[in-house]
Order: sequence, then structure tokens, then C-alpha cells
Amino acid sequence: MHAQTLRQYDRLGLVSPGRTAGGGRRYSPRDVALLREVQRLSQEDGVNLAGIKRIIELESQVEALQDRVRELLAELDDTRHRALSAEAAAAGFRSDFGHPSPGTALVVWRPRGPRSSR
Repeated sequence: MHAQTLRQYDRLGLVSPGRTAGGGRRYSPRDVALLREVQRLSQEDGVNLAGIKRIIELESQVEALQDRVRELLAELDDTRHRALSAEAAAAGFRSDFGHPSPGTALVVWRPRGPRSSR
């Protein structure tokens, strides 16, 4: 890529290269991948730089939202697990076996229908 093109992308905020002590630009592997994507969008798909910048912003936002969804799903799973454990403990069940603890057995009595004479 031409140096002027790289400077333009830097000014637009598409990439943020590191700097050497002498002021030279140093691009990370992530920056290089991004520059390749910018070049592909521009040359193959005909997207202008404003469009490319917006695409990159939206992709970054999607990635952040996907990370958040993963966090929330993990939190939901943990909350469900704790709720089930609490319910089992409240019902007198041992959570490791799912059986009632000693002395907490429940007997259900159902009266028989009317007695018939024999």
C-alpha cells in the first residue's frame, strides 16, 4: 500500500499504528488484517472510505454486543444453577443425589372412596 494511502487511513481513524522512536509507523497484525479488509472493500466492492469506516464501526459494535450476549448467557446459566440448588435445598433434597435428606420424607394420604359393605 502506498504511504500516502496509509496516512489517509490513519487520519480517518481506520487504523492506529504504533510509532517508533524515530516517528515511523508500525502496524500490528490486527492493523494489517484491517488494512487488507479496507483494500478489499474499496477495490472489489467499490465502497467509499466513509462507507468503509461505518462498516468497521458496525462490525466492532456487533463484536462487542456478541461478547455481552455471551456474558449475559453465562450469568443466566449461573443464576439458574443457583436457583435450582436453592430450590433443592429448600425442599430438603441433597443436591448431589437428588434424594430427600433423612427425616424429611413426605407421605401423601389419599382417602379411599366410600366403603362398600362386604
